[in-house]
Amino acid sequence: MYSLSLYPTITKPSRITSHSATIIDNIFTNVMDFQINSGLFVCDITDHLPVFTLYDCDLKKIIDTKITIAKRTINEEAIHAFNFDLAQQDWSSVYEESEVDKAYENFLDIYTMLYNKHCPVNEYRTKKKKIKSPWLTKGIINACKKKNNLYKQFIKVKTKEVEQRYKAYRNKLTDIIRTSKQLYYRRRLYDNKNNIKGTWDVLNNLNKQGSSGTSYPEYFIDANGVNYNMSNIVDGFNKFFINVGPELAADIPCQKNENISNIKPNPFSLFLSATNEQEVINITLKCKSKSSMDYHDINMSVVKQVILNIASPLTYICNLSFQSGCFPKKMKIAKVIPLYKSNDKHSFTNYRPISLLPQFSKILEKLFNSRLEKFLEKHKIINVGQYGFRTQRTTSMAINEAVEEITNALDKNKYAVGIFVDLKKAFDTINHSILLDKLERYGVRGKAGNWLKSYLTGREQYVSIGHYHSEKLGITCGVPQGSVLGPKLFNVYINDIFDVSQVLKLILFADDTNIFFSSDDYTDLVITVNRELKLIKKWMDINKLSLNINKTKAMFFGNLKYNIELPITIEGVPIDNVSENKFLGVIIDNKISWKPHVRHIKTKISRSLAVLNKVKPYLDKDALRTLYCTLVLPYFTYCVEVWGNTYKNTTNPLVTVQKRALRIIHKAGYLDHTHKLFLQAKLLKFQDLVNYNTSIILYKAFNKLLPANLQSIFEIRERAYNVRGFGQFKLPRTRTTRKGFCVSVCGVKIWNSLSLQLKQCKNIHRFKFLYKQLVWSQYNQ
Repeated sequence: MYSLSLYPTITKPSRITSHSATIIDNIFTNVMDFQINSGLFVCDITDHLPVFTLYDCDLKKIIDTKITIAKRTINEEAIHAFNFDLAQQDWSSVYEESEVDKAYENFLDIYTMLYNKHCPVNEYRTKKKKIKSPWLTKGIINACKKKNNLYKQFIKVKTKEVEQRYKAYRNKLTDIIRTSKQLYYRRRLYDNKNNIKGTWDVLNNLNKQGSSGTSYPEYFIDANGVNYNMSNIVDGFNKFFINVGPELAADIPCQKNENISNIKPNPFSLFLSATNEQEVINITLKCKSKSSMDYHDINMSVVKQVILNIASPLTYICNLSFQSGCFPKKMKIAKVIPLYKSNDKHSFTNYRPISLLPQFSKILEKLFNSRLEKFLEKHKIINVGQYGFRTQRTTSMAINEAVEEITNALDKNKYAVGIFVDLKKAFDTINHSILLDKLERYGVRGKAGNWLKSYLTGREQYVSIGHYHSEKLGITCGVPQGSVLGPKLFNVYINDIFDVSQVLKLILFADDTNIFFSSDDYTDLVITVNRELKLIKKWMDINKLSLNINKTKAMFFGNLKYNIELPITIEGVPIDNVSENKFLGVIIDNKISWKPHVRHIKTKISRSLAVLNKVKPYLDKDALRTLYCTLVLPYFTYCVEVWGNTYKNTTNPLVTVQKRALRIIHKAGYLDHTHKLFLQAKLLKFQDLVNYNTSIILYKAFNKLLPANLQSIFEIRERAYNVRGFGQFKLPRTRTTRKGFCVSVCGVKIWNSLSLQLKQCKNIHRFKFLYKQLVWSQYNQ
């Protein structure tokens, strides 16, 4: 080291025991121009004393350790006073207005004036300091000081007696701190047992992971190479988010719009019935209590607490909006927060916009949405193949229908193919005039049509990052991100895609478009699919939806030999042929074996178990069970009725990791039996979870609660002479094992084996309760 001009700065022993003292830890330097101070910290973090070196560089840099925090004062006392003033308020300036914009402005002025009066924004100057762990009481802190003093005494005298006294005190204190930490986190998890975000906050805190908020780099570079620094980064983001939709739409080839005229006009029209105070109150109270602030610095949590005293003027404004067919201008301003996705942090394209819409606009939107949804369902306007954002429809149902379609073809020894279409920024490229034309055809016309036109046009947004805010820019296409109506309007916009092809099977979940087709002949299959995909592509061009060919995938199912020289193409460009693909959160493979999906979720669960293992010393059984239900159980239950019915050797790895999870919850040994542990934790074993979720589908089929296309899969057997025949489904004949694993087959077997008591349950909640009780009673035998 000396030959390299590196000299040691530590000259005292860093590891000291009762019988030795050695210099093991050191800091070497070749900087000799400044005065150096070196030494040791007497601290028992490890059995090595921490070392340090200070350089007197004579730098006169003033570091301001104080930071300014602007925070709105919202507490029980402030809300009480706010409510009192709102109750006394004269709202005549709202009721006297016949124009909805002026009425809403007057309402907003009064609300914000009283809001700022009782919940003002105050600035605080505070020092940056380390936050004390909340489980460290004053007594524990004093005990830590005593422990440190005992350690210093040991370092000084180095006797066995003093060392033993220090270690005994240290071990006792460690037990006390661990117990205190257990009680703290047990209480926090119990308080957040129905709050997934709160549970994750507690878990991240315990797992030493900090906030999950996005941190932004100091500069950004756009597609043209223009450099943005922190002062104008928000404007760069806003321009990117505003222009992404129009730019994609501009790149789509122009086509003559022939599809609108093909939509059969609905003779009935949507009528916007007047609302009342009770409906406004109920809708507001159902909104999530979020603390995020909108453009007017209002959050829904406060609105919910004062809704009883503002329901009357809000009801007047909502009815005035419906009567005039006009959406208030001040409800059209969106505050956008960029959220990082992946890849280069310096590129705008790797962030997605999170739009925070005005809180009162959400209430008005929900009122309109409830009327629109009832109208669309009553007249059966939205195709049964659309599962996204519809009541009593789930991703599981969409996947189930797709699997039934594929396995039916394979069972008949046919060739089958799936096309998984990827759309670029589908919600951002929607053309307003095309959407409004379609809505009129479907019956949303007159005042309802005018209201939606007003809702879509004249919208603005700005980007907010910390205390930086961009200028507001106008939105020219797309539906509002983060809105209540956006997904419903998209369903209307894409609805006539089902009429484009008479031979392809389309299954959609909002913009997630999936196409299936089967044929006895492979050549016929390829020719037909390629011909029909031309029609689909043309429809998308007409409707300004940007199809991403590079991310669109094709999958041929089954064991039949496929001629790769005849590929599936779109506009002459071959589509990637894959053996597995993620389909609505489930990895589907060309053998319908579900092995890739099982491997995927096993990896996810194993990571969650590592977290459970790490926090196990600090949590009791109830808290660990809560974490299991939050971190592990969703992987087991998501669409398990579709992929869980397969070969046992495929799902055995999941059975193993579930048993590991139960041993962690109960802090049991590695080889301990888990049969009784499931009963104690009131949890279902994996195979029982599969049967349970499958039975729920059959219960819905028996009570005709499924969408028509799924309901038609199940056929109830004619009433048998004996009681045991009640509620039996016909068991379909199958040729292949794959078909036998479908819900339409194995589900029927499970249902037909259930007791009469379960089948006759009056509602699904009672059915779920009794089913679990029956399974747990079997665990107890």
